[in-house]
Amino acid sequence: MEFKGRDIININDLTVEEITYVLDIAERMLPAARGEQAVELTPNKILALLFYEPSTRTKLSFETAMKRLGGKVIGFSDVTATSVAKGETLADTIKMVEAYSDVIVLRHNKEGAAALAAEFSERPVINAGDGAGQHPTQTLLDLFTIRTELGHIRNMNVALCGDLKYGRTVHSLAYALAKFGAQLHFVAPPSLQMPPEVVGHLEKRNTPFEAHEDFSEVIGDVDVLYVTRIQKERFPDVEEYNRVAGAYRLTEEALSDAKEGMIIMHPLPRVDEISPDVDSTPHARYFQQAFNGVPVRMALLSLVLGADLEVLG
Repeated sequence: MEFKGRDIININDLTVEEITYVLDIAERMLPAARGEQAVELTPNKILALLFYEPSTRTKLSFETAMKRLGGKVIGFSDVTATSVAKGETLADTIKMVEAYSDVIVLRHNKEGAAALAAEFSERPVINAGDGAGQHPTQTLLDLFTIRTELGHIRNMNVALCGDLKYGRTVHSLAYALAKFGAQLHFVAPPSLQMPPEVVGHLEKRNTPFEAHEDFSEVIGDVDVLYVTRIQKERFPDVEEYNRVAGAYRLTEEALSDAKEGMIIMHPLPRVDEISPDVDSTPHARYFQQAFNGVPVRMALLSLVLGADLEVLG
């Protein structure tokens, strides 16, 4: 499959076969991702991380991934210390950075920013989250987590819970799970339910889905409970946020009706939507999920940079 030089902007741009291929490569990357094996797949290659929004897991896992591959990393995570603070446009920043790097990873607060950056860049651009739009690499690591923990992705029964209106992770994941024949449950207050464009896409694909207001309605049936925080920074009106803040809190007690093999995922950070007492249950997978960003992003970086994967064996 041809990934060299390719932009990764929208999960819908990837076919089921391409997603599966990335996950297969990620599985082969696991020893190197854990530091158990040294690989030099991208020597002399430079990754530019341009983060216009705060990040912990995405930024650090991309940085770790590139270094595990033998490459180097440049970039910024504080725009106030860059020429952006002087009024430099995104287009000019991208044109400048492509001269210093081989691949660009962009996180931006504006939906569509990654697609715009790709238009201006001759280097491959990877979307690390664009406002309330998409987060395709998070989706790939989410799918990798499901496959690793449950053995497959096909025909899963999945509940997406929390901020479904502004949550880019659940938008991308809903699109991807639809490709794999999932049955979806959207658990959120009416004001934070899935946007019409996502719902319309699922209807066109004949993907079964239901809306709920409480995860207790579905917790006994689902294979995956994917929890997200209520994202205060996305709300145009603080009063709207205050009305729904703390609407959901998953506790160990609430898991009494869960299926034995059900897993709980969360893109993190969490605030108060998952109680710490859930961490020690056999259902919790969100910290393993966070680690999985390393092998998945190693796979993606090596593919878009055209690395010789034969060395993996």
